[in-house]
Amino acid sequence: MGRVGTALGELRGAQKSAKGVSLYSRFVNRPTGRYLAAGSYALGLTPNQVTLISAAFSFAAVAAVALTGPSWALGIAVWAALAVGFAFDSADGQLARLRGGGSAAGEWLDHVVDAAKLTALHSCVLIAFYRFPEQYGTTADGWLLVPLGFQFAAVVTFFGGLLTEKLKPRPAPGSPAAAPSTLRAVALLPVDYGVFCLVFLLLGGGELFAWAYAGLGAVAALFLLAFLAKWFRELSAVRR
Repeated sequence: MGRVGTALGELRGAQKSAKGVSLYSRFVNRPTGRYLAAGSYALGLTPNQVTLISAAFSFAAVAAVALTGPSWALGIAVWAALAVGFAFDSADGQLARLRGGGSAAGEWLDHVVDAAKLTALHSCVLIAFYRFPEQYGTTADGWLLVPLGFQFAAVVTFFGGLLTEKLKPRPAPGSPAAAPSTLRAVALLPVDYGVFCLVFLLLGGGELFAWAYAGLGAVAALFLLAFLAKWFRELSAVRR
């Protein structure tokens, strides 16, 4: 426990800014990832290995959605696997900072896994709607457009936010970090990946899951429009 305790102490002082982060990521996912990072450090794991562990949990959940009919037990298992995968996704970056910094290859792997996870998850919901239409109440062909629309919003939001961070000028060294906004952290909850994972607890409800998923998809589309306007406005002031 000594090695883990030392790692936890160092990680508490090496956290990323909470600006633009939802309450779930700030108070649930990042703290959980901190413990996983400390444990991984004690075991001698590398950040890339932790990224692959995250991928294993996430893609196991994704496959289960596509291959298995809806049930309450499945919902709990899928949510748990997605939540653990998300926590390990936070742990890999924290572990990299603990080890003195990550590599370009590690950052690339992390983003590729994230993009693949988003694409696969919504694709597998589409497969589930197609394979089990009676259980999900998705007999109308229009339902198959819902995961496609949700996937579009999620992927464009992910790529747009990533590209915006790359194109925005970095703050000057030593400049004070902006204080996180509690109101913004609450407002971002509907599009937080960890909150999205909770909808899979409703898998046993069949139609209840389908409608809850569709509702989150509609919210994601609205947030995408707001994000795109905000990012374009911010980058319009940047000269390269």
